[in-house]
Amino acid sequence: MRLFGKKYFDDINKNEKVIKIIHRHWFDIFQQFIIIIIFTCILAAGFFIFPSIFPTINGVNSYPIAMFVVTLFAMLVWVYAFLIWIDYYFDMWIITSERVINVEQKGLFLRAVSELKYSRIQDVTTDVKGFFPTVLNYGDVHVQTAGEQSKFNFRHIPDPYRIKSLIMDLHKRHDAGKTGGLGRH
Repeated sequence: MRLFGKKYFDDINKNEKVIKIIHRHWFDIFQQFIIIIIFTCILAAGFFIFPSIFPTINGVNSYPIAMFVVTLFAMLVWVYAFLIWIDYYFDMWIITSERVINVEQKGLFLRAVSELKYSRIQDVTTDVKGFFPTVLNYGDVHVQTAGEQSKFNFRHIPDPYRIKSLIMDLHKRHDAGKTGGLGRH
């Protein structure tokens, strides 16, 4: 699977087209980065406050220890920020003309990829809860399936109502094509 070019996965059929690639809403990563911003402010304040509280740290023997602690803290904050970004960037939902593909990054070295064909869809619901999700128009879309995985969840995605409509339209087109245009009765 190559994510940086126009080709997003290797097992695409000849007639299958990628319709939409969805990542979580930007506010989701912003909420997680608030913690990073707070830790960065603490780190910056530590450079000014720490020497005034502990004046002996400016001594020859304690300065390397203090710099080691500050550098270690900065590296931990950097690694945490990197893990948040990796999780955000590599979690995606790909809607094609034939199926929905869920790519979920679980940690640094584990990725789960699952797919759902439109023939398996039983129900699609949208869930927008809270002030910020309502104002910024993001939320969850739950696709009820008839397969092993009973729910296919799109978490914190932008414009969930439009995504729900898109999936339902593709599901109806798939059903209409399967029954020769007559649809379900």
